[in-house]
Amino acid sequence: MLDRENVVKIAKLAKLQLDTQEVEIFSQQLPKILEFIEKLEELETENILPFYELIDKETPLREDIPQKGLSQEEALSNAPEKFNGFFVVPRVVDKE
Repeated sequence: MLDRENVVKIAKLAKLQLDTQEVEIFSQQLPKILEFIEKLEELETENILPFYELIDKETPLREDIPQKGLSQEEALSNAPEKFNGFFVVPRVVDKE
């Protein structure tokens, strides 16, 4: 069961900041979504072939011609922040 507490926990894991009204809305919507997914799991798909693409055409490829790459200085020239020859980026994984 997805109560308010679970919705807040899921939002935190997804790095979402929800206000009280959004928590209430998602508390009502998420169980309905999960119920729909459970219905989809009941479908018989054993003899159904996978569907990959609509058109049976190959993607045209360009010739692979080696070219000179950027120097480290050129690559970092527009970096908003750099340190010791590297890009500085925000942390994306918390240690929680």
